[in-house]
Amino acid sequence: MKLETIAVHAGGEPDPATAAIAPPIHLSTTFEHGPATEILHGYTYVRDENPTQDRLEAALAQLECARYGKPGQELVQLEDSGESRSVGMHTTHGRVASGERRAEGTEREKADPLGRDVTGKAREATTGALAFASGMGAAAALLQTLEPGSHVIFPEDVYVHVRLAQQDYLPNWRIESSVVDMSSAKNVEKALRPETKLVWVETPSNPRMSVTDIAAIVRIVRDKWRVTSGEWRDTGAPLVLVDNTFATPVFQRPLELGADIVLHSTTKYCGGHSDVQGGALVLRKRDALYEKLYHTRLVLGAVCSPFNSWLILRGLRTLPCRMERHAANAMAVALALEGQKGIERVFYPGLRSHPGHEVAARQMSGFGGMMSILVKGGWEDAVRVASRVKLFRNATSLGGVESLIEHRASAEGPGSTAPKNLLRLSVGLEHAGDLIEDLLQALGGGG
Repeated sequence: MKLETIAVHAGGEPDPATAAIAPPIHLSTTFEHGPATEILHGYTYVRDENPTQDRLEAALAQLECARYGKPGQELVQLEDSGESRSVGMHTTHGRVASGERRAEGTEREKADPLGRDVTGKAREATTGALAFASGMGAAAALLQTLEPGSHVIFPEDVYVHVRLAQQDYLPNWRIESSVVDMSSAKNVEKALRPETKLVWVETPSNPRMSVTDIAAIVRIVRDKWRVTSGEWRDTGAPLVLVDNTFATPVFQRPLELGADIVLHSTTKYCGGHSDVQGGALVLRKRDALYEKLYHTRLVLGAVCSPFNSWLILRGLRTLPCRMERHAANAMAVALALEGQKGIERVFYPGLRSHPGHEVAARQMSGFGGMMSILVKGGWEDAVRVASRVKLFRNATSLGGVESLIEHRASAEGPGSTAPKNLLRLSVGLEHAGDLIEDLLQALGGGG
């Protein structure tokens, strides 16, 4: 099954009670249970899980496995060949509700409309997604699963609040970290330690649009783990996380390239209309880490509300169509800006001049709707251009239907690592000619 079809139908099974085609929103915060808290209908409390969120998670898991076209498949990295193969086809949650694992084999679970399986083997053999209240809620939950003494490798160019979490919170949790330029996988290899538990990849990166070779990072991490000391082997290979927010599963599927975890700020392209906040983690396996993340979300409360889950699920229906237009417009804008006298540089992976273009062309099926430009001059010159746009809106965030522009050094505040003359563009769904005309007049080159 092709991704476009999966996007329309994943998590969209007709409502079992009414046969409604549009998924219902279950707003109830609590569900009837037995006098001894017996789970009668599969749900107890909204923070544990709820039917609308379940649909969203099933859809996200299927989209990240779209190459195989079946819900919730495992992607197993073969030890010898490095190939991926798929087994199983379930979307089981298999989680703990209110501190007690669900009783297996109930009639509801056997006939669950979302296809959840109840066996432990099936749970561990399938890809699983967890929805969160925000992208940073998802990121923080993952970091909170790490034990004191762990080590994490972060990219040099990374979303500002991930960097702040690394700087301000990891030391308090007694977690060490390194920051490297991940445009070369060798830099990651040099930074690996026996206590490294996580390699954090963001590609394309925010805001400089750096590209990281996901497969190369995975290969180096796994190879080093195999050949080093027995002590290292006993600790297990570090996990590789990829923030796939900019590319989306439409253009890049990191699990198929060997990554263990995919992070999304579903606020952005997945929602797609600048009207909902959310985040998600998609894991290669429903293993102990999946259970730990579920427990962290349950206890610390970064759950995605039913209404937000419904809005994001609705956004996924048109994600492939929207991403095609975003990417086509962005390429047109990038080509029009490249070489303009007021522009020092255009950062867009689709341009052959981009240093990561070859890697991006290999691991992405499209180059997305995000780009950054360096305006000739400094801070004031970049802000002047941003102040002159008429169609683009000066606003933060990205991935909506409207085009946005932002001076990232201003937005990130003190300590920003963004170049002072950098403007980030989220290219929307307007006509490309109108967007180009607006930017050229703002640069003083036309209009």
